Amino acid sequence: MDSTRAVLLWEPRRVVPSWAVPAEDMAAALVAGKPATRGADDVGYLLPDVPWRPVLDPSIPFAVHTAEGEVVDIHLGREVRAGAGLRLADPDLDGYVVLDFDVFDSWWEEDEPNVGHPRDPFHRIDVLPSSRRVRLELEGEVLAESGRPLLLFETILPTRFYLRREDVRVELIPSATRTTCAYKGHASYLSPLVNGREVADLAWTYQQPLPEAAVVAGLVAFFDERVDLVLDGVRRERPVTPWSGRTPS
Repeated sequence: MDSTRAVLLWEPRRVVPSWAVPAEDMAAALVAGKPATRGADDVGYLLPDVPWRPVLDPSIPFAVHTAEGEVVDIHLGREVRAGAGLRLADPDLDGYVVLDFDVFDSWWEEDEPNVGHPRDPFHRIDVLPSSRRVRLELEGEVLAESGRPLLLFETILPTRFYLRREDVRVELIPSATRTTCAYKGHASYLSPLVNGREVADLAWTYQQPLPEAAVVAGLVAFFDERVDLVLDGVRRERPVTPWSGRTPS
């Protein structure tokens, strides 16, 4: 598939966009399936300061739809990618097919690869050096303390505090977990030893981040949702996000 007519769209309640392309630009057969199954209002994650219905973060599969349409299978020769497309019941998108980002091997926007999901032009990250004093604790043990953090501000998400390895006080055990961010790149996870117990995937690092986040390369961030963070002597409330009660996937 190669198209200069792709459009970026947001299905209701999804926090990341999808690509929709004209069906005639696809070098694949589209075989109609069943009507899209509407996702229930209780599917997803509740976040503060947004409408009461849960949002669908990237962990919610493409097969969960909140808009009406027809699911299509994509036939690439003998290979069938079941349910990988959606023809929306929207006259403004007549002839277009929304595609499941994850079932394709690679995506390119001009000559730049996209990773994770299509980039949202209204989503941004900013990384600022700071002299604020930050201390991270869990179960009474200090995990890290620094007066030179890098603060990463990202749309919708809480501020993340990226710290130098020498400012981390606990042992960090590399994890097999990997995740991908469309704006920061591929993250590797770390499990700190806290009071003799390994806490799975509580921290992460970007070894080779994308250009927007290049300055955090090799630094370590912890999930504020699962630790106690003290900033300039004031203990902050733990933010509520999709990662509040689960490890990354």
